[in-house]
Amino acid sequence: MLKILNIEPENYSPEALAILETVGDVEQSVCKSEDLSGLLDGVDVLITRLAHSIDRRTIDSSPSLKAIVTATTGLTHIDVEYAETRGIKVLSLRGETEFLRTIPATAELSWSLLLALVRRLVPAAVSVRSGEWNRDLYKGHDLAGKRLGIVGLGRIGQRVAEYGKAFGMDVSAYDPYVEEWPSDVTKSESLDQLATKSDVLMVHVTSNEETLGLVSSDIISRLPEWAVIVNTSRGEVIDNAALLEAVDNRQILGAALDVLPDELDESSTLRSKLIGYSAENDNLLITPHIGGATIESMAMTEVFMAKKLAEWARGLEDA
Repeated sequence: MLKILNIEPENYSPEALAILETVGDVEQSVCKSEDLSGLLDGVDVLITRLAHSIDRRTIDSSPSLKAIVTATTGLTHIDVEYAETRGIKVLSLRGETEFLRTIPATAELSWSLLLALVRRLVPAAVSVRSGEWNRDLYKGHDLAGKRLGIVGLGRIGQRVAEYGKAFGMDVSAYDPYVEEWPSDVTKSESLDQLATKSDVLMVHVTSNEETLGLVSSDIISRLPEWAVIVNTSRGEVIDNAALLEAVDNRQILGAALDVLPDELDESSTLRSKLIGYSAENDNLLITPHIGGATIESMAMTEVFMAKKLAEWARGLEDA
């Protein structure tokens, strides 16, 4: 039997756990990242979400490790290249397009962040908690009639486009890889073109070498003065230093971010600057990478990944 260690067991799906127990002996342990290496002796399968960085040092601490399982599409928290050199299988949601189309959580959060930003929901709610009641201090903006620009028209981008149409927005998108283009979404031939005609720019791309810094300082400078940016993909796809400068100088109205560059590294200077600015200003809203963090969606992805691990384990037995 395989030894399976789940290092993020909080609210883990009972159905997924039952599947794991058919695969091997399951241990569940909440730990700090600095203590992780000491728990991996004899572990065959490591299950994680996004709270830990599974780097080279962590991987090397477990000579027996055969697989890393993560119910995420992004893999920036795992040194996949090094794991592969060690012959370790990385099982994730990446590429599971048909299944992922059933998961609404990240698209819903993206729209929630947009509404919270343009309607100033957070400062308004905080003011009431402090005893104030003054609606005139928290006037926001309508979305109806505004221009929505979507960077990346994959499963999340297409769902967000539907939300935009439902809110009466003029929806455009840029994605050079989509072959069947939705008839009710205007196609932009370049990101530059999209930026110049977007009041709202929402980013929904995969993190890779091609998308690193995709939303550059030049792209940000092309946005209209009223514009807002929402990013729920990965922090590295935006030039966050340029974004911070733009919101600080009121070059754009604001931004909402569910992801940051080096978001697990508390020593990161840029991370600290972004969070520090957000603490003092209402035009930058930051959440702690909760895009996929709903009870329903997490349970669905955990069950899916448990079944995927079981299938992989059967392959080991047959080999």
